[in-house]
Amino acid sequence: MTETPEPAKPSFRSDVTVELVKHSAADSDVLFAARVSTAGEQSLEEVSKDPERSKGLINFLMRDRHGSPFEHNSMTFFISAPIFVFREFMRHRVGWSYNEESGRYRELESVFYVPGEARKLVQQGRPGKYEFVEGTAAQQELTGRVMEDSYRQAYEAYQEMLAAGVAREVARAVLPVGLFSSMYATCNARSLMHFLGLRTQHELAKVPSFPQREIEMVGEQMEEQWAQLMPLTHAAFNKNGRVAP
Repeated sequence: MTETPEPAKPSFRSDVTVELVKHSAADSDVLFAARVSTAGEQSLEEVSKDPERSKGLINFLMRDRHGSPFEHNSMTFFISAPIFVFREFMRHRVGWSYNEESGRYRELESVFYVPGEARKLVQQGRPGKYEFVEGTAAQQELTGRVMEDSYRQAYEAYQEMLAAGVAREVARAVLPVGLFSSMYATCNARSLMHFLGLRTQHELAKVPSFPQREIEMVGEQMEEQWAQLMPLTHAAFNKNGRVAP
């Protein structure tokens, strides 16, 4: 007699992960694209040149917002984050391609988001002019306990429907947006800079932004990896107020 396996128990995490899985991105990509306008076929020489010699051109392009040369590159990230992060993420449509795991075709794993202690819980002020402050110990305890209880109940309902033969695409409706999902996101430097300008807070930003912390956590990891690929472009982005060209 075959034993019925026990249903998976929910697990909880407060982090997000971003892995750069593939790229074709370098500062020299910006230079050959920009110089074709004046050098034509001779711009091919820029492909193998040291971009440090032309970092002034990169800064000029960023400062005067000549944006198209920053599009001739590609980065693909594998991101693991709560579903509510992806729903914000996919508001960025120009220069982005997405493929996310499907609750229609696979049974979704029982991994859920619970804020860590460093996550500020209390919002103060009016929309457009508010700030987040630390929660009390009681609020931290309440948030973790209520979220975990809710997640357990939702996943038990999901498992019960699957066990009864209900289709995955129907049963998934009971699952909350705190469920972790995964996706590939592909972009170029220009589209990434636009994302970072809106989804991160930074002291050098000319235009203030107030992103939700969880999507900012994704943005910070993407920026760190992009900065290693295109350090001159990243430096020019910061020097010019973190405004996408």
